[in-house]
Amino acid sequence: MEEEKNMSFLQHLEELRWRLVRSAAVIIVLAIVIWWNQDWIMRHVFLSMSQPDFFTFHFFCTYMDFMCVEEIPINFQSTTMGGQFSYALWMSFLGGVVVGFPFIFYQLWSFVKPGLKQNEKKMVKGIVFYVSLLFFLGILFGYFIVAPMSVQFFGTYQITKEIKNDFTINSYMSTVLSTVFYSGLFFLLPILAYLLGKLGIVSSGFLTKYRKHSIVVVLILAAIITPPDIISQVIVSLPILLLYEIGIFVVKRVEKSRLKDEING
Repeated sequence: MEEEKNMSFLQHLEELRWRLVRSAAVIIVLAIVIWWNQDWIMRHVFLSMSQPDFFTFHFFCTYMDFMCVEEIPINFQSTTMGGQFSYALWMSFLGGVVVGFPFIFYQLWSFVKPGLKQNEKKMVKGIVFYVSLLFFLGILFGYFIVAPMSVQFFGTYQITKEIKNDFTINSYMSTVLSTVFYSGLFFLLPILAYLLGKLGIVSSGFLTKYRKHSIVVVLILAAIITPPDIISQVIVSLPILLLYEIGIFVVKRVEKSRLKDEING
């Protein structure tokens, strides 16, 4: 532990370089595995989302009697020479990042952790587990809720029946991949709230004051990315609003801990 504190600047850079190399190696290995199975993954993970028998549509139609779709009239095409190849690469790389996220975050956290004080280390005990859990919950939420609703809405929407939905694979994959990945990042909101609260940038009073504004923003976003019905908007909005409330709770805990340290100090 003492050696880590006495490391020179160049030694710190060397340690960071090797942690980044390990992370990159994991991403590459996982990307190769995904690339090797790209046909199955494309058909069963991504293109299946445009089928009426996709899990989300089947579940909501069976148990909640909505989002029952007989057909999503989408045709896929690639209009550029390297379109399919480039998105196979992008899918493999991003998949490697998502699957390897716990290891990548662990490497970055292991580099930062030695610089923290003992009480700060206790405050963030188990952070790798919680960050990974929230990230994967966000990925699942994006994949099973947000992305299918977006595909169903934009796939079935037509100004007139004379205009068909012939989506390029670039457009479809960029929508699905970005939606799923950003949902994973968005679920890290409580962690971000904790860090900002720890730095004193955000207070629980500030978050509480602007709670109503956040509700309006979330509802607007939900209305944009989901079909135009209240049930879909509620399904997307509730988890996000819950994360906001968890963020307020986390910041309050940080403030209580800081106040306690000031009293004891």
